[in-house]
Amino acid sequence: MPSPQSLSEGDRRLVATWAADCAERVLVHFETEAPTDGRPRDAIARTRAFAQGDLDTAGEIRRRFVAGRAAQAVNSPSAVAAARAAGQASGVAHMGAHALGAAAYAAKAAGLAAADQATAVSDEVSWQLEHMNAQVRAALRQLPPLGEDSAGPLGSGLLASGILGSIIRRIQAALGSSSTEQGLR
Repeated sequence: MPSPQSLSEGDRRLVATWAADCAERVLVHFETEAPTDGRPRDAIARTRAFAQGDLDTAGEIRRRFVAGRAAQAVNSPSAVAAARAAGQASGVAHMGAHALGAAAYAAKAAGLAAADQATAVSDEVSWQLEHMNAQVRAALRQLPPLGEDSAGPLGSGLLASGILGSIIRRIQAALGSSSTEQGLR
C-alpha cells in the first residue's frame, strides 16, 4: 500500500508546478554564489516538465537527488536552502509531500537572506499560500499532518523540526482552515 504522502500521479503533477514556483523564487540565492552550477535550475525545469506530463515518474525518481547535492557546492545558508528547495521540488515526482518541503526550504532561504528573518519567512509563506490554486490546495489537503505518518518526508525527520517544521505546520494549518471563505467547498 503506498504512503498517503505519495498522492496520485495526477495530484503530484498538479503540486509540482507550485513546488517549482516556490523553489524558483529563491534560486537567485544559489546562483549568486554558484553561477555556473545549473543543477538546481535544471531540477526546477524538470519539475515543470513533469507537471506538464513531458517526463515520466520513474525517470524523475532516479534524478531527484541531483539538485539537493548542489547544496554541497555552496557555503551560505541561504544558498544551501535554495538548492534544497529545488531538490525537494524535483522529489515531487516521487512523493507529493516533497512539495511542502520545497516550500519550507524556499521560505527558509528567503529568511536566511534577509535582515528581518521572521518577516521574510512570513512574507514568503504568504506568497506561497496566495499562489496555490484550488486544485493544488485540494491535493495538498490529502497529505497527513506533519509528523503523523513516518512513510515519507513528512515523518519525524528533518522537515518536521525547527524552522522547516514550523513553516510546514503553518502551510498545513492554512490549508485546513478557511476553505469555505476561499470558495473551495
